[in-house]
Amino acid sequence: MFTVFIVDDDERTVKALSRLMRVRGYEVQAFTSPHAFLAAHDATLPGCAVLDVSMPGLDGLELQQALTVAGAHRPIIFITGEGDVPTTVRAMKAGALDFLTKPVSNDDLMAAIARAKEQDTQTRQRVAELASIDAKMATLTPREREVLGHVVSGRLNKQIAFELGTVENTIKFHRASIMRKLQVRTIADLVRFAEKAGVSK
Repeated sequence: MFTVFIVDDDERTVKALSRLMRVRGYEVQAFTSPHAFLAAHDATLPGCAVLDVSMPGLDGLELQQALTVAGAHRPIIFITGEGDVPTTVRAMKAGALDFLTKPVSNDDLMAAIARAKEQDTQTRQRVAELASIDAKMATLTPREREVLGHVVSGRLNKQIAFELGTVENTIKFHRASIMRKLQVRTIADLVRFAEKAGVSK
């Protein structure tokens, strides 16, 4: 389920947006205080944040920065009644998905939410893939990591054996172990995996 987190100090805006999101089939968590949002925020939930720019105590841009510092890669859509070019530029440079001016068009907002959902899905898939890669890499011994670097550089077993001062059969054993642990079947798959893992050639 995709959750829309709404943060705006204007209760009427919060109620109107919450009603719209629920009618369109989204889960909603609404807050009139940015601090309350940060205290309750669960970064593991798929979703996006719809933030007002001008709020007392902690404005939307500061809230965006707080989420970034906390490692929450959540798509952010800003809404404001006082949009200006410098603020918009700051928000977009900091990673905001969209910047909408009040009164916000329902169609524009829903289109932005749809883009946010797609971005959130892609980000979570990348994070999950990287976590899986890191977990597999962690199973390799230091010598296997060394052999992996030579393999993705295109060296033959006998060349690697010479470089590491061992015999070719030992390198074959390490290669088989590496491919089993990383769950790849071909050298091409191994090279692709190594690139994603940041193993230098």
